Amino acid sequence: MTFFAMMDRRRKATARVIFSGTILINFTLTLSHACGKKAENRQDRWVVIVTISTEKENALQERMAKLGVREEDLRETFIRSSGPGGQKVNKTATCVYLVHVPTGLTVKCQQERSQTLNRFLARRLLLDRIERLQEGILRSEKEKIEKIRRQKRRRSKRAKEKMLEEKRKTAERKRSRAKPGLDESE
Repeated sequence: MTFFAMMDRRRKATARVIFSGTILINFTLTLSHACGKKAENRQDRWVVIVTISTEKENALQERMAKLGVREEDLRETFIRSSGPGGQKVNKTATCVYLVHVPTGLTVKCQQERSQTLNRFLARRLLLDRIERLQEGILRSEKEKIEKIRRQKRRRSKRAKEKMLEEKRKTAERKRSRAKPGLDESE
């Protein structure tokens, strides 16, 4: 639920920024708003809304563009997290499951209790994997090219002499193994 959705529910709210990207909201919810009854019992609640800074979002978008990943290529699902975090992770779908359709790479992120933060972290993890995949392909292609280049290159004079000497030794060894009755000149 966003801050504006909470304001629409006629709650009295005060907001303040704790640090960049996080808003702490104190809202007073009267029971008359919650139950539709007239009552003066009040509950004060603090809600932390985590947002990602625009610099980080822009950096992520630039990285996605650089790697050729589009938002349309991603299939995103939200599932319930597991592990520590109590009721917050057990009742809400904060775990993000991302699939990059063209490559088939998948990422599951449940590091934080916030779905927004997990979405950001999942995208970052997915970009890391795509980058490693692309670098691996480029590296293997470079290795193949280098191998062919080494094979085609001319040998140095010394290497050529060494190779010819080895060939002579091998030929002599083979001649010595031949049957004594056979003559090579015939």
